[in-house]
Amino acid sequence: MARKKGREIHGWLIVDKPAGIGSTDVVSKVRWALDAKKAGHAGTLDPDATGVLAVALGEATKTVPILAEALKAYDFTVTWGAETTTDDASGAAVKTSDARPDEAAIRTALPEFTGEIMQVPPAVSAVRVDGARAYDLAREGEVVELAARPLWVDSLELLGAAQDSAELRMVCGKGGYVRAIARDLGRKLGCLGHVAQLRRIWSGPFDAADGFAFDRIDRANQAEIEAALLPLQAALADLPEMQATEIGATRILNGNPGQVLGHAEFGEEVWVSRNGRALCIGRYMGGEVQPSRVFNLG
Repeated sequence: MARKKGREIHGWLIVDKPAGIGSTDVVSKVRWALDAKKAGHAGTLDPDATGVLAVALGEATKTVPILAEALKAYDFTVTWGAETTTDDASGAAVKTSDARPDEAAIRTALPEFTGEIMQVPPAVSAVRVDGARAYDLAREGEVVELAARPLWVDSLELLGAAQDSAELRMVCGKGGYVRAIARDLGRKLGCLGHVAQLRRIWSGPFDAADGFAFDRIDRANQAEIEAALLPLQAALADLPEMQATEIGATRILNGNPGQVLGHAEFGEEVWVSRNGRALCIGRYMGGEVQPSRVFNLG
């Protein structure tokens, strides 16, 4: 999200989002605190969820698609016995059950929810239906049948179990809904379920343990917040880095293929730097990189 006025400031602020506030509200607060011209985020968190919200500033917004593809990890609590309109504790119960699974049954069910799975997003989600968000249609009382979508679940493990709930950790790829996992796991176990608590503990290279507490933003001055900023290239850890030659750097900054040093697979997506400065993301074409996103860092 950009505005005409504001400072040209580039990098990432990793915020530890509290419950009770939306992701876009966090971005707005960061942009206001830094008087930044442009800001966005990589991966929405539900208002009731906590944890890593990576806020991109300035040219770092061009790296958001890269981070969006990275694996993410969530710790969450599933409460058994009820399925809700939102698949979490904020919704009204639509079905209930007196059945409760034991630990062995939960462990036996988990492998079905790992690897490449098909997942139907929650009815209250940001999925678009004919141009409208599913959550907007749900608020208007419209019943929407969402199509199942592929999701890569790298791992799903049981951290602890009680009579009425279970603690789990999931590592998944882009577009995963923890609420849908809780719903479908409850159906599989015959007891129904919904998410009671949810925390994103890491997202790609960013960890909640290193997050800037949201309530500090109001108390801190600009210098304190800026000291917590990570460089633009912090989101590019999963891409090979290549070094541009002096002439190559000039060409790349003008949007043209430029000479680079290093090795990558032909056609592989890489990022290019020169003297420690990030220049672009692009495709390695054998001795040169064809830039797709050039960083204008001034």
